[in-house]
Amino acid sequence: MTALYSLAEIRAIEHAAMRMLAPGTLMQRAGQAAAKLALSLLPHAAGERRILVLAGPGNNGGDALETAARLAHAGESVSVLLFADPAKQSADAQQALTRARQSRAAFVATAHAAEVLAQPWSLIVDGLFGIGLTRPIDGEIRAVIEQANRLDCKVLALDIPSGLDTDSGNIVGPQGIAMHATETISFIADKPGLHTADGQDYAGEITVDSLAIDPLLFTVPQAQLNEAQLFAKVLQRRRQNSHKGTYGDVAIVGGADGMAGAPVLAASAAAKCGAGRTFVAFAGQAPAYDSVQPELMFRQAKQFEFSKAVLVVGTGLGTSPEAAELVAEALAAHVPLVLDADALNLIARDQRLRRQLAARTDASLLTPHPLEAARLLACTSATIQADRLAAARQLARELNAVVVLKGSGSVIAQARGNVAINPTGNAALSTAGSGDVLAGICGALLAQGWPAWEAALAATWMHGQAADVLVQQGVGPIGLTASELIPTVRSVLNHLVARHAPLRK
Repeated sequence: MTALYSLAEIRAIEHAAMRMLAPGTLMQRAGQAAAKLALSLLPHAAGERRILVLAGPGNNGGDALETAARLAHAGESVSVLLFADPAKQSADAQQALTRARQSRAAFVATAHAAEVLAQPWSLIVDGLFGIGLTRPIDGEIRAVIEQANRLDCKVLALDIPSGLDTDSGNIVGPQGIAMHATETISFIADKPGLHTADGQDYAGEITVDSLAIDPLLFTVPQAQLNEAQLFAKVLQRRRQNSHKGTYGDVAIVGGADGMAGAPVLAASAAAKCGAGRTFVAFAGQAPAYDSVQPELMFRQAKQFEFSKAVLVVGTGLGTSPEAAELVAEALAAHVPLVLDADALNLIARDQRLRRQLAARTDASLLTPHPLEAARLLACTSATIQADRLAAARQLARELNAVVVLKGSGSVIAQARGNVAINPTGNAALSTAGSGDVLAGICGALLAQGWPAWEAALAATWMHGQAADVLVQQGVGPIGLTASELIPTVRSVLNHLVARHAPLRK
């Protein structure tokens, strides 16, 4: 399991470790770990190896100076731009500065930063600001980051790319800026902000180094990175002696007049992810059948028995009074339930439906995007994005549900507060209908008896992984359509089962 620790948790672990170690130990270990990774990123030819270290005023700058000293002692050509008053640095950072000055590293006046950055570099080490940044970066350091971000050069960020918020993954402050890293070495533990919001665009490849801190000092994490191991125990190979009834029924409730495509996408995903039978209960006029996928069974929602299937409600449903009544009927059914799109919008504006959802005892799984989440919490989407983990936790707690807050680094939350951040997926998912596909996958897994938490984890992971596979194959990210995801999700699911599910004897 890859644990994710908040800023407060990291600080507590760090302070506990420092009480047990000699002064400067953690900074020296950080420099050693960063230098080792930096050496692995350099080109093989010695003549091409030129490293620029950017050191800021705090302990992150001290880590950078320690890194510079070790790289110089290793025989590398190292230049340092120090954006700090040595007299105001911590004792540990001052000691690191002394070691760096005693090495062969060349210190360059920051007044010449633009000229220095214009030179060819093999690697830039970003140690400008660490995990404690609370204000947007401005002035000369902002100019340095702007110039560095334009270079065709590898960038190794120490702990976190400068300008990125540790917990939220957002760039700090309005009109803020952050360093685009190709690699990040995260000290002590992994951090949520590296994996959600802007984090996925700025952190690059992530390496975690615990700095050899005693494992007993690490608290039980409240967040983790979503990975197959978290839901592998639920994966099962199919018995030969089984039939369609073994794998459950899914009914997609949606499709008001003019919006038939959304529920059909969800239904197709449910069918191809293993539901025994898949229905579409149309709020509007139901087509006779789908000539592309005739296995899907079309019904009128008003005549469908909601207690006979796992329900996926909201795709293309509309927000009419009739749609609200369908949502109320679905909430009253004693079956697992996935709520998406217009079902969430209706619940957001109707306290009766909200209370009905919160009171449910059967599994409820919600898949809002940030605007839908904002409507449910009576705030703005900017507020949701400012702290995605907190928003997902609040929704899960208030609505008594498992919540998948979609977006870059989707956040999956339980009512009791545990969250997971999903690492799979890419910009190809920024297309109409991809959320309908996710809802259908969730419904299929629930129909096959998966608990809601594992169903949400697996559906989100597979949905993103399918997009990653397709992009690797040259299909997207530009122009990938939601329907193209579905066969690949099926392949991903079967691969997971073959790899993780034990053979039964």
